[in-house]
Amino acid sequence: MKKLGLYILFLWAFTAKAQTADDAFKRPLKAVIADIEQRFQVKIRYPEELVANRMVTYADWRFRPDLEQTLHNVLSSQDITFAKEATGKYKLQSFQYHLKTPQEGKEQLAYLSTLSPDNAHWEARKANLKSCMLEALGLKTLPAQPQSKPITTQKRTFDGYTVENVAIETLPGVYVCGSLYKPLKSKGLIPVILNPDGHFGDGRYRADCQYRCAMQAKMGAIAFAYDLFAWGESALQFKPEEHRKSQAQTMQILNGIRILDWLLSLKNADPNRVAITGASGGGSQTMLMTALDERIKLSIPVAMLSSYHSGGCPCESGMGVHLCEGGTNNAEIAAMAAPRPQLVISDGKDWTQQVPTVEFPFVQKIYQFYPQAVVENIHLANEGHDYGSNKRKAMYQFLGKQFQLDLKSIQNANGEIDESKVTIEPYTQLYVFGEKGENLPANACKSFEQLQSFLIK
Repeated sequence: MKKLGLYILFLWAFTAKAQTADDAFKRPLKAVIADIEQRFQVKIRYPEELVANRMVTYADWRFRPDLEQTLHNVLSSQDITFAKEATGKYKLQSFQYHLKTPQEGKEQLAYLSTLSPDNAHWEARKANLKSCMLEALGLKTLPAQPQSKPITTQKRTFDGYTVENVAIETLPGVYVCGSLYKPLKSKGLIPVILNPDGHFGDGRYRADCQYRCAMQAKMGAIAFAYDLFAWGESALQFKPEEHRKSQAQTMQILNGIRILDWLLSLKNADPNRVAITGASGGGSQTMLMTALDERIKLSIPVAMLSSYHSGGCPCESGMGVHLCEGGTNNAEIAAMAAPRPQLVISDGKDWTQQVPTVEFPFVQKIYQFYPQAVVENIHLANEGHDYGSNKRKAMYQFLGKQFQLDLKSIQNANGEIDESKVTIEPYTQLYVFGEKGENLPANACKSFEQLQSFLIK
């Protein structure tokens, strides 16, 4: 108690001395937070390292009669944000550049609507957005493509589909790995579907990814699921923490472009029926890839379209594409798919909870500039952040209708979509380079700095 009393006396002496304009009315942040708690009778929790040794200039001048305005005034000076957890309880965290409040997202969409009152204004803005985004990613001019052939593993045959694993060299010594699912029987041109991975445990090996790719193949499409950068087998080349470097976003888009180059070179691949779908971080890739690559004719972003959340990983938002043309967000990026068919799948337990009333009306408005353009929203209010069964079923039905695929091939006798005949393979069966990476090519790049040298700055 004696030490605490001395500490309080020290703070009082310090602040009393500092309470002049000559010293910018500086006070320790921790003391200011304690004052806020006492004045407004609330509890504020925070990690000690977040506030330690921080000073607030003009501290007492930042107080207002309103608690949250006071918090904003004080914390914004420190790159700290707050969130209300319950009545009278708040938590602090470092400024999250990729997050706005839901209200701020709504207000931004209202502003963006004024920039595109008609099709002519929208087409001009879309072109400028695309150019700026490619510039931000460093992909306005693509780096030279290696001439190596994809590395493939032995093909496995299952009920109505086959699987083989593939590694594609996208930069010298830089490989992206995935699994290729094909229909067991097909004729004529076959649709192509990209399935970028999201930030879920176990990467592209998990069951929900295998289900959706196998079912797409059973319906009559070529489906390809592939790793995030520095995840899955990419982690044989790059450290897991390098997944959170900003240029991971560039690599993931470049990987998607190179994968699509290869898929469209396959015999019977239909360039007029190319789709992409992914959830979470895969949803971010779905929206951005569709905005940037006109070869994609249909998109299904899942559990990611939000006006106030740009993606919590630098691999989704680190290269500043959301700053283009005065600022944009994922709703406007998704709208760049118009007039190509799009199904937005959202849920009630993540940042897509307001899609039906906020983001989707904005996307619809853009789509209305194009007669007969198709855009739909399936909202699962009681579900959370995943690519679960109900989300997959909505995807199968939309793909089946838009690409004239064989829905009957995945239905049971009662006409219900049935995934039970899909074989869920052990994770190791989906590796290209072996269980311990023993088959990694000799030229494999293992330096992020070397990778950077290949990219156009």
